[in-house]
Amino acid sequence: MHRRLFLTSVLGASAAVAGLGGCAHGSAAADTEGAATKPLADQVPAGTSLRIASYQGVQQLQFRLAKLPGLPFTVSSWVNIGAGPDVINAFRAKSLDLANNAGIPPIQAHYQGFDAKIVAIGITRKPNYLFATKPGSDIRTVADFKGRKLAFSQGQAQGVVLLRALKQAGLTYDEVKLVPLTSNQFLTALQSGQVDIAPLANSQAPAYLKQYEGKGAHTIPTDVVDLLNLLWAPVSVLADPAKAAAIAAYVPQWAKGQVWQYEHPDVWNEEFYVKTQNLTPEQARGISELANKPLFPPSWDEAVKWEQETADLLAEGGFVKKFDVSSLFDHRFESLAAKAVPAQYRR
Repeated sequence: MHRRLFLTSVLGASAAVAGLGGCAHGSAAADTEGAATKPLADQVPAGTSLRIASYQGVQQLQFRLAKLPGLPFTVSSWVNIGAGPDVINAFRAKSLDLANNAGIPPIQAHYQGFDAKIVAIGITRKPNYLFATKPGSDIRTVADFKGRKLAFSQGQAQGVVLLRALKQAGLTYDEVKLVPLTSNQFLTALQSGQVDIAPLANSQAPAYLKQYEGKGAHTIPTDVVDLLNLLWAPVSVLADPAKAAAIAAYVPQWAKGQVWQYEHPDVWNEEFYVKTQNLTPEQARGISELANKPLFPPSWDEAVKWEQETADLLAEGGFVKKFDVSSLFDHRFESLAAKAVPAQYRR
């Protein structure tokens, strides 16, 4: 029963939007899709601009510190947005052209009837998330999640990490209580005891433990990874030759910025974690030590396979309908990130 209630609460509005969006799959949508398959232009036309997601200002800071060449287009706004559901809403409102997310938001957008495609892929090999308990918890392993209240965001990376962890532990969805929340609600839900467990990013955990470890909160690391770090954009944006060319110019800078951050952890720790996130140098070093080496695959085969497994996992739980995820990838951009970085960052 809880799963049906969950779907009703989280997806009711989405289903209505998808119903409206179904009308878009006529001739106009076909024209847009066709335009989005044309070869990318070599030059970005003068006057082109993009609105790009940059959660907590990470992209601008990377580019500034790395002293990367100027972009051949105007960034009309760096939008402080990161959560998948928020990104989808911004795409729909036409207030955002390009975003950086994990693998699950494009699946969620497809389920809601919104057309968007992946234009860049980074691979993560180490866990970016761990599970945090509420204060005073006796939960020590994922197996202990049985019968507990778990924070679950269907449209975000944290959601798929939780589902994969449950599957690995042999727990079915009906053996736990999934509480529908978005990731920006997780900390409050933990603090108040609304949930027993929430997946937190490695960067969030130190601050949470600093405040609540003395009250019995702790973390449960696992080896579950969320493989994909990606850029994606609405099909309507990709159908605009000028904007598509601008995105193609942005992808290499996006990859180079991550490589620079990885190679200069001391500078990044001070400029980002200490100065903007108010962490101590020790906490910042702890986060950087867990950081993934940036990897940009020349071929997206592994990414497509992973994305299909994720979509199938969601379908098994009744959260989305089963579909072929290959439609989510715009292969015109496939090799751009890998070509922009040294060989040790290609995978």
